[in-house]
Amino acid sequence: MKLLFCIGAGGFLGSISRYLLSRYIASHWDSAFPLATWIVNLSGCLLIGILIGLFARADWFTEGWRAALVIGFCGSFTTFSTFAGESLSLLKENAFGTMALYALSSFALGLLFVYVGVQIVQVVK
Repeated sequence: MKLLFCIGAGGFLGSISRYLLSRYIASHWDSAFPLATWIVNLSGCLLIGILIGLFARADWFTEGWRAALVIGFCGSFTTFSTFAGESLSLLKENAFGTMALYALSSFALGLLFVYVGVQIVQVVK
């Protein structure tokens, strides 16, 4: 139960951080490119990389802190960071085919599912 609380607390902070950062970026830069999402996703990737590096070097991070930071915060700040972290793990395991399938199918099917979701809403009106 304590672990779930840690994840929830991290998720609360991550989602609020995403919202605030996205709003700030959108209010300062007008662009047809989805700049706010792009920056959030890439900064989430940087953050999860830093955390993975820290976890490998420092054993004082408890399971609760690890869960709060990676699953909770990064997971709600951006799922792209989780995707990139998992892809890196597959590369480190020399699972190149699995990583390629995972990356390509995630992108292609993600795009398809967003399209299908939009179509469902238009049909259901």
